[in-house]
Amino acid sequence: MDATLIKNFLNTTAKVMMEEKDHLIEADSIVGDGDLGLTMSDGFTAASDAIKENPIQDCGKLLYTAGKAMSTAVPSTMGTLMASGLMSAGKTLKGKTELTREDILSLFDAFLSGVIHLGKAKQGEKTFIDGFAPGCDALHATADVQLKESAKAAADASMKGYLGTKGMLAIHGRAATRGEASRALLDPGAYVGALLFKGFYLSLE
Repeated sequence: MDATLIKNFLNTTAKVMMEEKDHLIEADSIVGDGDLGLTMSDGFTAASDAIKENPIQDCGKLLYTAGKAMSTAVPSTMGTLMASGLMSAGKTLKGKTELTREDILSLFDAFLSGVIHLGKAKQGEKTFIDGFAPGCDALHATADVQLKESAKAAADASMKGYLGTKGMLAIHGRAATRGEASRALLDPGAYVGALLFKGFYLSLE
């Protein structure tokens, strides 16, 4: 596994976000300002475009470059959080031209840490983290099976995490203004977390 894995991951994720753009817009229009689909499709496209022809083989530098491109393209709250995740992963993998399974775990752990550091949210507060963190946990739990199988488990766990946001009380953002009524809604940010792991799984096919 080398820089190709990073490029394929972001390229596939950009396609997934584009496919889900309308759904994200619809979901975000209920609890947010309705721009999540545009932000994620444009942001991940910018991130992928920034590295797909880049000859650099350093996986960390590629992720950091992708994060910088996203931060410039979509300087919204969610765009900035995703850029922070990519750049955090880039710092963690700096100097790596070949990736081990441990490096793959570190990539996703660092992405999660970057988002948490900037966003200050915790698991259970009905955010991106509730979709993404279960995927990270599943990657660790299945670290002894083939990567594709592990990625499928992570994608499934992440989607389950997203569906589990129904019933949670929103703490952050416009959804929080709904108070107890927010429990009846799914969190579109958590869906983005699930889509990231879907993109990773599909990129391995």
